Amino acid sequence: MKVLAAKLRKEMVRAVHQLAQSGLSRSSDGNVSVRLSESRILITPSGAYKAWLEPHQIVEIDMEGNLCSPYSSRKPSSEYFMHLTVYRHRPDVRAVIHAHPPHAVALTLIGQPFPTEIVPEGVAALGEVPTIPYARPGTAQMGERLEPYLRDYDVLLLDHHGSLTLGKTLEEALVKLERLEAVAQLWMLAKGAGEIIPLPEAERQHLMRSSLSR
Repeated sequence: MKVLAAKLRKEMVRAVHQLAQSGLSRSSDGNVSVRLSESRILITPSGAYKAWLEPHQIVEIDMEGNLCSPYSSRKPSSEYFMHLTVYRHRPDVRAVIHAHPPHAVALTLIGQPFPTEIVPEGVAALGEVPTIPYARPGTAQMGERLEPYLRDYDVLLLDHHGSLTLGKTLEEALVKLERLEAVAQLWMLAKGAGEIIPLPEAERQHLMRSSLSR
């Protein structure tokens, strides 16, 4: 278990640094977790400056949110409720990333549904991306708001807040996040230039069927 935990901590730090460098989360914003076992997860600490995060700062908690290292000087991210909700409802998920991708979050500020249909990558790799009704960050309500969506979606937007991407690996969750932001950015660039023309319906249906059959 110690060897696995050490490996996962390094992977988490690498992912968090990537989030900071690419502007998908800034300062101490956002949080990342991975499933360590059926009863424990590793999660980024509360208030940590993400660009400087180090492996020893990662916090281990159980499925009730209790610290597994009681003498740790670090507390888990205040948004651990979201992560635990995902792991309880999706045994297939091994990694969760909550980030603040600026273009994707901006869509929620104007009530714009996520434009999956504008490019093949959106349809095939993301599918429908719902926007979860607003809940105060760091509260149990945020986890409760997620529950109805978790069975059917791996990529979600949080109204006026951020995004949540789920994966069987940390890399998979990160790839989904980067694609989410890329599609949102394309939509905004196109919207500023003129009328957006979505992919033809027949092509969208083909891409959806192809993604489901992989």
